[in-house]
Amino acid sequence: MKAFVEYLLTQFVSKPDEVRVEESTNDFGLKLTVYVSPDDMGIVIGKEGKNIRSLRNLVKAKAIKDDIRVNLELAEINAQI
Repeated sequence: MKAFVEYLLTQFVSKPDEVRVEESTNDFGLKLTVYVSPDDMGIVIGKEGKNIRSLRNLVKAKAIKDDIRVNLELAEINAQI
């Protein structure tokens, strides 16, 4: 799932080398945290959130096929702790 999300994101951001996806598991299933450059944040979110919504729908469709539960979060690279 991680490679799938990385592939999708690197296709439409301006700085694909700064895309990073972290995968973790919690009680609710798989959690994917996506880190992108602050310059690409607007592109990933899209107008009225359409791009991130579409990305989440694609991930949800793959998760249903793989019979897992996935949560996708978007974070800036500089927002890391």
